[in-house]
Amino acid sequence: MFKFRIGHELADNKKENLLTALYIGSIFIVLAVIYIVHLPSSLWDKIVEFFMSLTLAPVPTTGIVLPAPSNPAAHTELYLAGFEFTIAIGVIEVAILILRILLNSPVSRKAETIENIVFWLGSSYLIITYLVNMTIAAEWFVFWAGIVMIFGLALLARAFVLLAKR
Repeated sequence: MFKFRIGHELADNKKENLLTALYIGSIFIVLAVIYIVHLPSSLWDKIVEFFMSLTLAPVPTTGIVLPAPSNPAAHTELYLAGFEFTIAIGVIEVAILILRILLNSPVSRKAETIENIVFWLGSSYLIITYLVNMTIAAEWFVFWAGIVMIFGLALLARAFVLLAKR
């Protein structure tokens, strides 16, 4: 009963503003927690080291040359922090979806949240699979191909939700 009342007392724009504030605040909290968890090493220094290590490397079996770290396996702690961030954002997106359902948000906003869930949780899977446990440098490019694929899957998930509405 309480959930039903909240959803109908607030105007739609106020509900969306509340969810946006919760989401942005949660992102800041996640960033702070990840930074603190990785102390005493400095994630900022790790990010700088990562970008300083970028070189042009050939993509296997193509004539294409793209940026890649000179030693991708040397940045495991940064990849782990990236994994923690993506999994946390994915969980936050699931919570936001639950709130959107309870607050009766528009279907387009629910579809957007489902797209985000697919992207963030899919990215976390790719990071832990291809970057944290990286054994060969070619996996760097496999990871990015996977990100493109996850982005496409996320867009399809959104489209299916919007189609189901009709």
